[in-house]
Amino acid sequence: MRAIVVNEWGGPENLVEREIDRPEPGLGEVLVRVHAAGVNPVDWKTRDSGALIAWGEHPIVGWDVSGTVEAVGPGVTLHAPGDEVYGMPHFPRQAGGYAEYVSAPARHFAAKPAALDHVQAAALPLAALTAWQALVDTAGVSAGQRVLVHAAAGGVGHLAVQIAKARGAYVIGTASAGKHALLRELGADEVIDYRTTDFEDAVADVDVVIDAVGGDYTRRSLKVLKAGGHLVTLPGPDSLPADPQGVHASWVLVEPDLGGLREIAALVEQGLLKPLVDTVLPLEQAAKAHEIGEQGRTTGKIVLTVA
Repeated sequence: MRAIVVNEWGGPENLVEREIDRPEPGLGEVLVRVHAAGVNPVDWKTRDSGALIAWGEHPIVGWDVSGTVEAVGPGVTLHAPGDEVYGMPHFPRQAGGYAEYVSAPARHFAAKPAALDHVQAAALPLAALTAWQALVDTAGVSAGQRVLVHAAAGGVGHLAVQIAKARGAYVIGTASAGKHALLRELGADEVIDYRTTDFEDAVADVDVVIDAVGGDYTRRSLKVLKAGGHLVTLPGPDSLPADPQGVHASWVLVEPDLGGLREIAALVEQGLLKPLVDTVLPLEQAAKAHEIGEQGRTTGKIVLTVA
């Protein structure tokens, strides 16, 4: 099968196309023919260093997958050949999403939302599960709460805005001015231009902050939380404050989640959640996709199509 392999750790030029053996589904696994693969910041961060992940003989990045079940291993009853599925297999282990086929546990995939094509569905799993697990599983966002989402037009951010709104929250987002109209269309009640305004001077009494930026944003976010509020940071555990000052602080590392995928699909089918796709490129242009993504200017997601 065709796959985009990391020739050596480093820049995007090290992503090269190769022919490798097709995986086979083992016990409890499905083999999925990939129609589209989402691109995420974790892809280029791991491509650059290979850190934290046990790589196989052919390092292949990519965890967002939408495709069709080709075959099932012994014991699988959840899916059948021909089913259209989407998911985030194996994270944070190697999944090999930038390839024609992926093999993974059956429960790392859920039925693809019928309202989405494969490109749109491939934009969802990692970012939407991150938002869901941060907002719902970790912070327990409920109706009437005030939620601040940093980098609200980004891959995780634009989905977090919609999920928080679907749960009845009052949603505030930080983004550049050119993205404010879009965020209001997605449900944001307030939008703050981070280039001209310090968000801690513009908002207060927040119940939950979703921090996808890190750095000084994490420290500054503590100032806007009400007593007992919850700061959820995504960049890494090093960004957690040593003294959360009367609030809760958590770091979330997304994990495969059949229940979460089903909840996300339900929101899509209800018209309450839609992924934004910024750029679509063929699999062989994975290096270009990384170059675009690393500029940090995309709205929504980048997706690779697999013939």
